[in-house]
Amino acid sequence: MKVFTVDVSKCNGCYNCQLACKDEHSGNDWSPYAKPQPETGQFWLRVRDFPQGTVPKVRIHYVAEMCNHCANAACLAACPNGAVYRREDGLVLIDPAKCVGCGACAVACPYDAVFYNEELKICQKCTGCAHLLDNGFALPRCVDACPTEAISFAEESELSGFIVGADVRLPETGLRPRVYYRNIPGYFVAGTVYDPVEKEVATGAAVRLTNGGKTLHAVTDEYGDFWFNDLRPGRYELIVEAAGFEYLAIDGIDASSGSVNLGDLALRKKQ
Repeated sequence: MKVFTVDVSKCNGCYNCQLACKDEHSGNDWSPYAKPQPETGQFWLRVRDFPQGTVPKVRIHYVAEMCNHCANAACLAACPNGAVYRREDGLVLIDPAKCVGCGACAVACPYDAVFYNEELKICQKCTGCAHLLDNGFALPRCVDACPTEAISFAEESELSGFIVGADVRLPETGLRPRVYYRNIPGYFVAGTVYDPVEKEVATGAAVRLTNGGKTLHAVTDEYGDFWFNDLRPGRYELIVEAAGFEYLAIDGIDASSGSVNLGDLALRKKQ
């Protein structure tokens, strides 16, 4: 069975995969695999950006999203006309000749990966570039176009080392998606420590971040900055210690729904 893998740490947000997909399918009739994709309104592969934090502590990562060609595909089960089918290589396709545009497959898909073509009155989605694979090409256009090799496509057995421990989108659905992701960043807590009297940043200050009995440690750098990366959602407590200064404690840091920039943290001299 063929699968896709996406290493998020390698994606630089160039959007080549999204553009290549559009170029391959917009205005091109690849029947019996797919009719032309409209010029607007559909992205069978789309790159989403995820900015985190606030200026100046901001980071962003990108995630390529497409049809997951699920092992328990909800779209296939929902189609009343047998238009949605699975190939021997595992790719799930919509037969444009059988599709009546009822939209049942689009409603059933929790990934918003199925689109309705207003002009042709049919449903459409990623085909894994089946027309290329069946004509001697090894890779779908999105994979071939990726300059950083963030996206891979191969037999499941060939990518097993990547798949073990990888994430999938909406695993709770039980649809067993076959697009696997690694290195999706967690949240961060960051800030800058400074001395307001001397008007200088505090370098080498010890910083502790605690959540649920687990404590992480960091030291402020030459700019007075500290970063705690790849955090799980939750509430945290922070303590800053620096020679000659009082403890600085911050409780109730809410990183339950996103990264937190604590901004500039002023220390107080010991009396």
